[in-house]
Amino acid sequence: MSKTMHAIEISQPGGPGVLRMTDRPMPQAGPGQVVIKVAFAGVNRPDALQRAGAYAPPPGASDLPGLEAAGEIAAIGDGVEEWAVGNRVCALLPGGGYAEYAATPAAHCLPVPDGMEMSRAACLPETFFTVWSNVFERGALAAGERFLVHGGSSGIGTTAIQLANAFGARVFTTAGSDEKCRVCTGLGAERAINYREQDFVEIIRSEGGADLILDMVGGDYLPRNVRALADDGRLVQIAFLTGPKVTLNFAQVMTRRLTITGSTLRPQSDLAKARIAGALRERVWPLLESGRIAPVMDSEFALAEAAAAHERLESAGHIGKVVLKVAGG
Repeated sequence: MSKTMHAIEISQPGGPGVLRMTDRPMPQAGPGQVVIKVAFAGVNRPDALQRAGAYAPPPGASDLPGLEAAGEIAAIGDGVEEWAVGNRVCALLPGGGYAEYAATPAAHCLPVPDGMEMSRAACLPETFFTVWSNVFERGALAAGERFLVHGGSSGIGTTAIQLANAFGARVFTTAGSDEKCRVCTGLGAERAINYREQDFVEIIRSEGGADLILDMVGGDYLPRNVRALADDGRLVQIAFLTGPKVTLNFAQVMTRRLTITGSTLRPQSDLAKARIAGALRERVWPLLESGRIAPVMDSEFALAEAAAAHERLESAGHIGKVVLKVAGG
């Protein structure tokens, strides 16, 4: 096995053009880790934020972008018993996915669902870990509740719609075009609201208000989300596409007994991520195996075309996930 590998690095903070091909030392499997020969890597907004210099990797993580991948296990570290070399897995990564090989804790790996292509398996970890932990664990979504997810055609949105629908919630979403709204209803949303033409607050309030809202927009959506919540409703914030600061009247939070919470995935402990992986394997992987739900993939780019993949991601034209083909890419 070669001592070096091809990878995409961030040459300096900036736009997609700062992504460049390079050679890096092969990662080694430390205790409790595996090294994956990457077939496909998912492209996510945290990658773009890191590229722009707005999201530094946590201490000890690879400086290479890429938080999820699918491929075959190439090496295992001391103490790893649940996996073997050659196993087909998809995995949440601490970084380093835009490369031919990536190391990650073994407990953050999940089997590639039977019959699923590697390209689609690479769409699973980042979004499914995020949605499960925020919607079902932190947000405690229950069957019959009204659930609103913003950005329904995004990777997070398409995943949240399907999972919430599969577990019996009434699903509402927002999207930026009629085409995207049609995709969302096809995935299980009861109603998709074109936010360029309609007021989601008015529509959701006419339905009785949302019991749970998952938001990654932030900015002026924060007070609007509070108005759209039902009494005792919960708002879970996972990103801030339009900014984290806003003026908010907290009297509504108190008098209507609202809960505002949120999280980010990458800084959480290895143990916390392992627990999410375990829950996914038990509760969600059977739905993937049966075809009840499936990842939505927008487009595929070769590893050398990482800049074009980021341009696609940031164009807001995509529906579902963007992936990089690494093996042979």
